[in-house]
Amino acid sequence: MDAKGRAIVLLSGGLDSTTTLAWAHREGYSCYALSIDYGQRHAVELAAARRAAAAWSAVRHQIVPLDMRWVGGSALTDSSIEVPSRPSDGIPVTYVPARNTIFLALALGWAEALDAHDIFIGANAVDYSGYPDCRPGFLASFEVMANLATKAGIEGRPFRIRAPLIAMSKAEIIRTGLRLGVDYGGTISCYSPDAEGHPCGRCDSCRLRAKGFADAGVADPALAFDSRNRRNK
Repeated sequence: MDAKGRAIVLLSGGLDSTTTLAWAHREGYSCYALSIDYGQRHAVELAAARRAAAAWSAVRHQIVPLDMRWVGGSALTDSSIEVPSRPSDGIPVTYVPARNTIFLALALGWAEALDAHDIFIGANAVDYSGYPDCRPGFLASFEVMANLATKAGIEGRPFRIRAPLIAMSKAEIIRTGLRLGVDYGGTISCYSPDAEGHPCGRCDSCRLRAKGFADAGVADPALAFDSRNRRNK
């Protein structure tokens, strides 16, 4: 399954990044999964990332500790900022300053060291929270920068930033993942889960996920997974 060579896949353990990993795997890449433990309040997502990396035969799954809580400015890294339970006007407080810029930079460094020239990210610019670092223009600009700033790029071995889900609705992403064989039961999307990882059902990410499954006309298996876990406690 390495007909297309090596690829770095940013993997949070959520719906989009897991679908992206499945996509890259099915395309024939040898996938190196990269997850970041950045001090996020929903760090339980890293357990989901481990499950996804194992399920999709990642050659290696690297979890990098990079505490971004000191940066502040986001409800995902600052416990004093409440995760909103209603849609926000403009860019919501769950935006983490420069997160995808930093994550892609880490992926770029690993890619150059591994001689991998495709970097996959589960960014989406249709059913999303409006984060500026999920837009096609940002990703295109990062690709230009990557090829100006690296030895590989200068020597004619360019990098590609791949975002296969960028123009899909959440329902289209789910249908695509189901065709690929993704088990969404073990994925985590919630920004404010409890200590055991149960989703809040109210945050922006939970709402987008619920709408996606409703629009796709299928039940969210993570809800059944969560319900079983609660009963077994």
